[in-house]
Amino acid sequence: MDESWRDLDIYAPTPEHALVARTVREFTESEVEPQALEHDRAERFNHALFRSAGELGLLGVTIPETYGGAGLDASAAVIVCEGLSRSDPGFALSLMAHAILFAHNLSVNGSEEQKRRILPKAVSGEWIGGLCMTEPEVGTDVLSLRTTAKRDGDQWILDGTKTFITNGGIDETTEGDVFLVYAATGEKEISTFLVEKGMTGFRLGQKWTDKLGMRASFTAELVFDGVRVPEANRVGELGDGTTQMMRNLEVERLSIAAMGIGIAERCLQVMVDYANQRKTFGRPIRDYGQIQRYIAETFAEWKAARSFVYDTARRIRLGAVGQRVDADATKLFAAQVGKRAADAAIQVLGGYGYMGEYVVERLWRDAKLLEIGGGTLEAHHKNLSKDLCRDPGLVRT
Repeated sequence: MDESWRDLDIYAPTPEHALVARTVREFTESEVEPQALEHDRAERFNHALFRSAGELGLLGVTIPETYGGAGLDASAAVIVCEGLSRSDPGFALSLMAHAILFAHNLSVNGSEEQKRRILPKAVSGEWIGGLCMTEPEVGTDVLSLRTTAKRDGDQWILDGTKTFITNGGIDETTEGDVFLVYAATGEKEISTFLVEKGMTGFRLGQKWTDKLGMRASFTAELVFDGVRVPEANRVGELGDGTTQMMRNLEVERLSIAAMGIGIAERCLQVMVDYANQRKTFGRPIRDYGQIQRYIAETFAEWKAARSFVYDTARRIRLGAVGQRVDADATKLFAAQVGKRAADAAIQVLGGYGYMGEYVVERLWRDAKLLEIGGGTLEAHHKNLSKDLCRDPGLVRT
């Protein structure tokens, strides 16, 4: 029997993936880790670090080489998000919103002119991008969004408000140069527009500060008050916005799942190191069954989640639709694994785990967003139940 398949590495299937993994690891150790706590406390996005990520090619791993990217797949996106999240999930979130929600989205759905004009700047980090979907009164029910776009000759007039937008600042001292904005162009019809910094009527609303976690990622409200957007900035066909969302959701949710496994791995490392060093009643706490349970269960869940995420990434076809089941399931599972791992690490460290200077406290706060952003746990419950009941064959091997 040929057993060469045993040598295959699901986590780095090609030399290109191995290079990305090594680059992320070295970048995280040398540049991301030293600044993580400082920027979390200051609630400040690290512009210089972001540009460094661009210089290393980490902002365009899924972008075609024609536009300056690496032309890789979903596995590469997972490698980047997992690796950065071991150290700074807040920074990883901003990078994911830029590289996946904006740049990858545009690379799949944009026109040739739009891609050639914008993607090289996005890949290099010269421009920072984001995605505008959530509104003050509209979250999961995207078909009910209230931001409108009305045709006026060769322009569109956008009116509305988007909120909780990652990389959402648009003034001279914060983030956000260009955004993909979903707006209603008819009854239950959504279209996508490129809105750029400096367009009249486009302004920064509320800056969301004092967040529970992901503090190194800038979050804001964006206001569109009669913004005139040229027809050339409409992305894809009129009314194609919902399909464009679906094309990008799979890799978005997979990337967020990768953040969960990155958090879980770091928390596992911290609790193992502490259990080896800390003594009570004259013995290392690793000898106590209560501590052993936290370590063993976290390890098992982390390994299961990591295998699930990478196996799904291997099979995801970028730009395709109809891959929601596994993508939703990976995020549903890995988000909770990350949160439970952080909670277990705090418990193992006791009072030290509760203190802000220890990384697990920050990771615990950051992990909570993964259960909300990019689709709530409840949304995944609904999607998975509906899809599985509609096609029971999905649960058969």
